[in-house]
Amino acid sequence: MKNRVIICFRDKNNKMERKPLEVESTDHHQKPSSAVYGGPVTAVDSVEDEAQEPKVVFRGWKVMPFIIGNETFEKLGIIGTLSNLLVYFTSVFNMKSITAATIINAFGGTINFGTLVAAFLCDTYFGRYKTLTVAVIACFLGSFVILLTAAVPQLHPTPCGNASSCTSASGGQIAFLMMGLGFLVVGAGGIRPCNLAFGADQFNPKSESGKRGIDSFFNWYFFTFTFAQILSLTVIVYVQSNVSWTIGLTIPVVLMFLACLIFFAGDKLYVKVKASGSPIAGIAQVITVAIKKRALKPARHPCLNLYNYYPPKYANAKLKYTDQFRFLDKAAILTPEDKLEGDGKPSDPWKLCTMQQVEEVKCIVRVLPIWFAASIYYLTILQTIYPVFQALQSDRRLGSRGFVIPAATYVVFIMTGMTVFIVIYDRVLVPTLRRITGLDTGITLLQRIGTGIFFATASFLVSGFVEERRRTFALTKPTIGMAPRKGEISSMSAMWLIPQLTLAGVADAFAAIGLMEFYYKQFPENMRSFAGSIFYVGVGVSSYLANFLIATVHRTTQNSKTGNWLAEDLNKGRLDLFYFMIAGIMAVNFAYFLVMARWYRYKGSDDEVTSHETNEDKSTV
Repeated sequence: MKNRVIICFRDKNNKMERKPLEVESTDHHQKPSSAVYGGPVTAVDSVEDEAQEPKVVFRGWKVMPFIIGNETFEKLGIIGTLSNLLVYFTSVFNMKSITAATIINAFGGTINFGTLVAAFLCDTYFGRYKTLTVAVIACFLGSFVILLTAAVPQLHPTPCGNASSCTSASGGQIAFLMMGLGFLVVGAGGIRPCNLAFGADQFNPKSESGKRGIDSFFNWYFFTFTFAQILSLTVIVYVQSNVSWTIGLTIPVVLMFLACLIFFAGDKLYVKVKASGSPIAGIAQVITVAIKKRALKPARHPCLNLYNYYPPKYANAKLKYTDQFRFLDKAAILTPEDKLEGDGKPSDPWKLCTMQQVEEVKCIVRVLPIWFAASIYYLTILQTIYPVFQALQSDRRLGSRGFVIPAATYVVFIMTGMTVFIVIYDRVLVPTLRRITGLDTGITLLQRIGTGIFFATASFLVSGFVEERRRTFALTKPTIGMAPRKGEISSMSAMWLIPQLTLAGVADAFAAIGLMEFYYKQFPENMRSFAGSIFYVGVGVSSYLANFLIATVHRTTQNSKTGNWLAEDLNKGRLDLFYFMIAGIMAVNFAYFLVMARWYRYKGSDDEVTSHETNEDKSTV
């Protein structure tokens, strides 16, 4: 049997060339060519395989009504259930504000960490379709259980109204509530890393129309997500807060049921990519082999000396050599003890890795410092929690008829700011910046992310000044009433909260979307589910960090001279100082990000090199 092997060698002018070489193989363990071990040729680049893959029918936009329809109703259902949980916990389950905020942060963090587990199970065992099947059913069950806690009197504590002391929820009531949250953790944790990738699976990535379809699908995905949040934070939250919790929580259950029906209706039409094995194993192999071979000398000419087998029909784009993290290069140094299969691939991947594998691991390692900065950036999640408490103790009346805007609805201005600015960014800023920078995207992804971190810092500064104004009004001017179990309502209009929330939305338009695109493009292609999960893991880390900061500030300031910064009654607290503290953390993080962004090399950029000489090499010239 003949195999066609692509090899690298140096010509007389010391230029690297790649030429095909046919080798005949009969033994399963036969080495493909002596060129691998001696002479000027030292790297097997790829082996072509003529085996035919089964034909895949990409239906593209024909199945989008099922996928986008499911996405719309699923997001409306989940967000409709989750968006007002903070008020639900304090008003129906009689929890204290800090307890409710802690549970919300822990719940959000657990969901986001769950995406990592879901991505691993998806890539290794089940594939995206089966993972989504379990996830959408779990979301429906979770929404239904939360509905029961409102509809059945025995499943929540006795309402306390304006009473100063309230009956706490029993252990059984809390357990039933936690069961519903547990279902939502499984559902949302499975949907988040798989939904985007599953939609993209329906388009042919090798055709121009397929590539355009994928780009359009991403736009529709973020539009759907934003639309669902705006609708949930206005209509559904209003029904929950002003009509009935039972009716308000029934709406998400019905929407989740419709999402399930729409998703399963397209069952026969979907492209269902099978699980191809977890990429985590490949990462572990590179690290393990690099440690085993740590005593070897670095390769003098990595492109030529490192083992560079490239599998046929490999899902990932071929990567050039980069001279960062050179300690990992040793995993691809071919020694006489290493054995190869007949087609040139390593017989034991735990003893020899390819340069392609090493470069893929380098892609991941390079992303980690940026991911760390992103995890601090996600502290903007606090802009969805404490502004609700600020609104509860601000004047929320609108118009002469005294219409009162629900406190949780103000968070919609984050989504509004994000949606409006996306249009401005795409239609105005990008064309203008393109003429200045010459880049198709106007600015680089890291510049976009950094701009978002800057706006997030500004949003917390503005939050501090607005809270200082709200508190001053409450203490020095006539109040307009009493918020149940909180304190007096400041005469400052809650509309003053809009600037800080709008800035947070602009920050998301830059950083959040930029980060999702950054991970998608910088991770190897077979790690797209993992890339989606690491985005949400960063959000999860931030949720736990926010919990830590809230608990630490509450514990250390409750007996201080300035009083508890995060008191139940904001008029007695110093939430403004808490906001300024977060702004300081964000400013330090911004400086760190600038340093890491300057160091970063994009995958496939011109900064990558195909050869590299060691210092020892240069000394001998």
